[in-house]
Amino acid sequence: MQLTGAEIVIECLLEQGVDTVFGYPGGSILNVYDALYAHSDEITHILTSHEQGASHAADGYARSTGKVGVCFATSGPGATNLVTGIATAYMDSVPLVAITCNVGVSLLGKDSFQEVDIAGITTPITKHNFIVKEVSKLADTIRRAFDIARRGRPGPVLVDITKDVTASKVNYSKKQISELKQVVSDFDNADIEKVKHYIERSKKPVIFVGGGATISGAGNQIMEFADKIDAPVCDSLMGKGAMPGENDKYMGMLGMHGTKVSNLAVSECDLLIALGTRFSDRVLGNPKKFAKGAKIVHVDIDPAEINKNVIVDAEIIGDICEVLDKLIPRLNEYKHKDWMEKIRSLKEKFPTAVPSEGLTGPYVIDEIYKKTSGDAIITTEVGQHQMWAAQYYRFKRPRQFITSGGLGTMGYGLGASIGAAIGNPGKRVINIAGDGCLRMNMNEIATAVRNKLPIIEIVINNHVLGMVRQWQDLFYHQHYSQTILGDEIDYVKLAEAMGATGLRATSREEFDNAIDKALSMNTPVLIDVVIDKDDKVWPMVAPGAPINECFDENDL
Repeated sequence: MQLTGAEIVIECLLEQGVDTVFGYPGGSILNVYDALYAHSDEITHILTSHEQGASHAADGYARSTGKVGVCFATSGPGATNLVTGIATAYMDSVPLVAITCNVGVSLLGKDSFQEVDIAGITTPITKHNFIVKEVSKLADTIRRAFDIARRGRPGPVLVDITKDVTASKVNYSKKQISELKQVVSDFDNADIEKVKHYIERSKKPVIFVGGGATISGAGNQIMEFADKIDAPVCDSLMGKGAMPGENDKYMGMLGMHGTKVSNLAVSECDLLIALGTRFSDRVLGNPKKFAKGAKIVHVDIDPAEINKNVIVDAEIIGDICEVLDKLIPRLNEYKHKDWMEKIRSLKEKFPTAVPSEGLTGPYVIDEIYKKTSGDAIITTEVGQHQMWAAQYYRFKRPRQFITSGGLGTMGYGLGASIGAAIGNPGKRVINIAGDGCLRMNMNEIATAVRNKLPIIEIVINNHVLGMVRQWQDLFYHQHYSQTILGDEIDYVKLAEAMGATGLRATSREEFDNAIDKALSMNTPVLIDVVIDKDDKVWPMVAPGAPINECFDENDL
């Protein structure tokens, strides 16, 4: 049948099982929005307050559901406003398809109104991108974009379509698309046997879990693996939930703000088995002194990550689920009584404890954990509050913690919480923010209100840019250059002005009452939680120092 390019866009989305799109209309993409109008009962469109919010919402939808997130934007500034969101998704391997529309082919390269080379701009931050100038190529391009976004190591793909293509007509034939994730693995029995060899000889093994474990859905296999080889488990920021936070073998996060237990254990282990991690600088500290006494085994679906930041002794290129399904049956049961006792003693010596008095970030996160029974989907912005969320909310399952790890995008969390709420109806979604981050995305409160999403926005308000101030305090001689906000913004009134409920807490009792009230409501709620400006995230590893030199306020 003959369809316009705009109609083909919508039909291709339906082929891919897309039920939600986040975006913002404009002149160049208007034909697509007109075609979407006729399918409003099949595809829900969430109008955000800003295109960056749309890209973050599509990202949060993808991370929390495992599906491909989709966002729309028009040409020029509409397209460029997606860039930060696309880069955020790229750094954290999130499957995202961004569809933009450009000026007509005859106007390309002529500095036309709202023209920009968005394909050129996004080349370094996408798995692939396309510009479609012929309507006959449109359907196959969109299908290929979704395939690339979800295949192997996921990531964002951009499809830029000229406006005349959206108006042109061509014959379209529907295709049946498989929803199964396509896995790219490249390992054999020799690779498995080499890893088995290292496990058999290890006396002090540690399993390190990264974001790839969440993407793979390998939580059950990881728990079985840890039990079979009797090894403690630590994770990266992106690996949260792959090993439940209450599991006896779980030690906590590794790296700059990781637990002392994890950092000391990895520094002492004789075998480090890394599953789906890129060994970022925030994990390694000083790479030359990282896990010096250990053989390192690296399992990852992306061969580009092997030996990139850490030289390893054995690697397996493959999906973690598939690898562990082949490895576990070949292993005997192992017991490392002395090593596990050492880990237990470290846990007792260095507990992740909430300060006994005062309204603090750790107290807030711990109370949220208790009052939600650990079942909420937690999104965050970036900074101290993000680290407290990672440390004190004991995540039960993958895709429960939604945060910007690689890019560290302030302004990410509120948009992501909208996507998570849309993708997980009935689930409680809570965004943990700082007052500095809220300024970057607070317009999306209006989006939550318009769509009646019962998101709880927790603003950890210390009236400063907390994490940057912490660095200034510890490493920059207390030169608080441009980190003291000192504004008189009333965030309660701000929330109310946008149609949300606003609450304030300046004590533990007030916060307990506020979170109870928020959890009982079915509308967007913002809680302004006022804490001391000098509260810090502990433990910490100084930049460039080895991770075993982690310190806290007692050490200082």
